Amino acid sequence: MKYQHNFNPTISDENIFSEIIKEKEYIGYYNLTSQNTTAFKEYATTVKQSNIVVIGIGGSTLGTYAIYKFLKHSKNLSKKLYFLETTDPIDIKSKIEAINLKDTLFIVISKSGTTIETISIFKYINSLIKCDKNNTLVITESDSKLSEYAKINQIESFDIPKNVGGRFSVFSAVGLLPLAIVGIDIDELLNGAKEVYNSFFNKDLKYNKLLNKARFFVEYKNSFNMNVVFSYSSRLEGFNKWYIQLWGESLGKIDINSTRQGLTPIGIIGPVDQHSFLQLIIEGKRDKTVTVIKVDDFHSNLKIPNIKLDGLSELDYLNNLEFSSLINTQADATIESINNLNDIPCDVITIDGVSERSIANLMYEYELLTSICAKFMYIDAYNQPGVEAGKIILKDKLKDSIK
Repeated sequence: MKYQHNFNPTISDENIFSEIIKEKEYIGYYNLTSQNTTAFKEYATTVKQSNIVVIGIGGSTLGTYAIYKFLKHSKNLSKKLYFLETTDPIDIKSKIEAINLKDTLFIVISKSGTTIETISIFKYINSLIKCDKNNTLVITESDSKLSEYAKINQIESFDIPKNVGGRFSVFSAVGLLPLAIVGIDIDELLNGAKEVYNSFFNKDLKYNKLLNKARFFVEYKNSFNMNVVFSYSSRLEGFNKWYIQLWGESLGKIDINSTRQGLTPIGIIGPVDQHSFLQLIIEGKRDKTVTVIKVDDFHSNLKIPNIKLDGLSELDYLNNLEFSSLINTQADATIESINNLNDIPCDVITIDGVSERSIANLMYEYELLTSICAKFMYIDAYNQPGVEAGKIILKDKLKDSIK
């Protein structure tokens, strides 16, 4: 496909790369791939509870959930991981009723230490069971109010580095510690992230791939403002949610010229959304790019049985077909149907299998892509003034309501 540029780029790939190199000195997520995980693994061995409940919201839960959702059905995990992340009373009550609270470790995660949703849920848990050093863990900034609470109550606490933002924190204690506790190999997670890190910063395959992709997104942002991630596996539902936060909160900004910027993220699941959203992609307005994500090996040999159904004999060609082969053929059909139109930008990411390395590889690639897009757009990927404004209004309203 060939498209007319809607503006002349004012920054070269080399300049972008230089800016990213400089940013590595003060933005912490880049270097999480090289951290020592010993403390996380040692703590994980001390946890006796069968249920692990993470209390947090947004960047404190989405990345962890993405990895857990992707891996849990293929791993013989020793514990179950739950997430309390919304103030919806029905959601809170239904989840709590399904968990044996006496056999639960509560992990309270808040970078600021004062997140209203997180502390509200934690207060409710405290009304049901005594939360103390025996069943509670805190992950927060070293000098936050939540850290102070942990010290007063002699509760174990792990730090979130100040220079690591919440939505970029999955490879810090925020994600690694809960995942290590339930039995996921966090060293393999970091190995997967480090593969992408090395490839990009050594100017190998990921260097050109990510720079070209980011440049396309930004140069055609006025024509193709919506970025659809079409994930062909229900295991990637958590990744889609994480991507939406990462993309929306990082790239929806006002740039140095006081111009509003943003690339709208949309996450859908195949083959389910072939029967809905694909229609909009194929015949709708040409304002969307599409990234199809496939899983090469589902680690499952589940087959369509060799059964004949009266009146449905014309579908007997499905017999003995593995479901993993079916879903990947469905993905290929979607890709071909989009490419045949020759006017919808579409790329494909293929995950080699269901493993720690593969999901970390994908997520770190998207973190880098986000940072590169932000550089092209002349915005700060790591703040969120729009979100903070809402938080301030919320606190004022709640304080006013009790006067």
